[in-house]
Amino acid sequence: MPRMTPSEALVETLAANGVTDVFGIMGSAFMDAMDIFAPAGIRLIPTVHEQGAGHMADGYARVSGRHGVCIAQNGPGITNFVTAIAAAYWAHSPVVCITPETGSMTQGLGGFQEAQQLPFFETITKYQGHVANPARMAEFTARCFDRAMLENGPTQLNIPRDFFYGDINVEIPEPIRIERGAGGEQSLQQAAALLAEAQFPVIISGGGVVMADAVEECKALAEYLGAPVVNSYLHNDSFPASHPLWCGPLGYQGSKAGMKLISRADVVLALGTRLGPFGTLPQHGLDYWPKEAKVIQVDCDAKMLGLVKKISVGVCGDAKAAAVSILERLQNLNVACLENKGARASEIAAEKQAWEDELDQWIHEKDDYSLDMIAEQSEEEGSYLHPRQVLRELEKAMPEDVMVSTDIGNINSVANSYLRFEKPRSFFAAMSFGNCGYALPTIIGAKTAAPHRPAVSYAGDGAWGMSMMEIMTCVRENIPVTSIVFHNRQWGAEKKNQVDFYNRRFVAGDLENPSFADIARAMGAEGVTVDKLEDVGPALKAAIERQMEEGKTTVIEIMCTRELGDPFRRDALSKPVRHLDKYKDYC
Repeated sequence: MPRMTPSEALVETLAANGVTDVFGIMGSAFMDAMDIFAPAGIRLIPTVHEQGAGHMADGYARVSGRHGVCIAQNGPGITNFVTAIAAAYWAHSPVVCITPETGSMTQGLGGFQEAQQLPFFETITKYQGHVANPARMAEFTARCFDRAMLENGPTQLNIPRDFFYGDINVEIPEPIRIERGAGGEQSLQQAAALLAEAQFPVIISGGGVVMADAVEECKALAEYLGAPVVNSYLHNDSFPASHPLWCGPLGYQGSKAGMKLISRADVVLALGTRLGPFGTLPQHGLDYWPKEAKVIQVDCDAKMLGLVKKISVGVCGDAKAAAVSILERLQNLNVACLENKGARASEIAAEKQAWEDELDQWIHEKDDYSLDMIAEQSEEEGSYLHPRQVLRELEKAMPEDVMVSTDIGNINSVANSYLRFEKPRSFFAAMSFGNCGYALPTIIGAKTAAPHRPAVSYAGDGAWGMSMMEIMTCVRENIPVTSIVFHNRQWGAEKKNQVDFYNRRFVAGDLENPSFADIARAMGAEGVTVDKLEDVGPALKAAIERQMEEGKTTVIEIMCTRELGDPFRRDALSKPVRHLDKYKDYC
């Protein structure tokens, strides 16, 4: 076996796994390995904050289908990764988080930058590899990379900082990649039989369809059945929006057309989705989940089958292979719904058109609070735009090959009604973890992996404030993106709860901000403020042209009214009850 140092073993194992980019902040804890990144063909991309580095690794993994890697200094640098790794966990991203830690001879003594780093990540990683001896550096490194791909999620590689040094004899392991099968013979046959009996089948295309590169296979199955296809929540890129069978996303602020159509289903094929609880909640006043329908769920993780929704058939398999197998079986059966294919096509087209017409006419929110805010702001100095109109104009101006990341918040959530994509690996959201500060660093990671594609992030002013400093990373590292900030001067999602449940008693909900366009220019980017509706589309197109042709990052600050869309969860709060006299007016 070759003689090398543990640092060389680490770096050689990274190279063996095709790593070319690592996100993080340099530190003495791993400096010996970092010193040889460049000759190994690895670029360390220095970020402003370690949380940003974790999100960049997430975005990189989601658009490339390869590992995203992040690394930082032991102690505080590593604790800053926690939120980002939790987001990657719920996005099923194969992120490898490398966490150098306090030296092995001083652990437990309360030394400088010491922390117990494994417990932080215990519930938000698929595997934790702790290098227990320098001679095992390559072994644990390789296992973390293999397990991230095997289990579709982040892993942690924890290394005592003194274990980078010394001499070892080591063989660099070859990466292990498994071929995923379609599922069990019996379950696939049962799934085909159920679909063959269906009169109104509906397909949910989930994140597993994207990760398995199964969009074409999903299309083939949908076209054979004439089945409408809805996207699972925040996986709007799992089926092309231009396809006649595409009906939009389910879940919060999703498509009414998709919800109405799935409510009529007698059989639902949930392809590559865990059917998460937040993605199937009532919305737009519609309790749309078809409670009497037979549900076929396909997921590569058997633990997800039937976890959230009652199912009739569970297929533990790869979304692509399962779709191919089910279609082959259907072609050998008498399929009932082929008889009414034309009628269902007309029904699908009518529902979709009705929803598009409603979106065109839905200029602003119509609840009492929003109408009050619109009236109030019309008297203020300055011009403010209705968020829904802005989102529609942005949708129209998006290039076909665009990648979009969205933050958490009221306007960003309303964007779910308007974001449409033609190809997979195009839409990145914080999924059910829902953390603020996600969108900008994630799109930077995505752009690093796919520099030939336009990259756009959406964030409200509150969420953008948590990560706006990563614009400096874009400028310093020549990673151009377009960052859109909806400037409505409030924490909108939570403020909506104060409207609905707390009689408009606003505590800490308002934000008075400086010009974000000015801040962008101070960081070396272009800054544009938009306060006229006719300027929204041209501003986005010009920013993307600068991004793609000139390599420039642009922040587009859009001045929005303080109106608010529906809350995330009406069922998650209750009207307040106060028993003490001094609080009696706070009901």
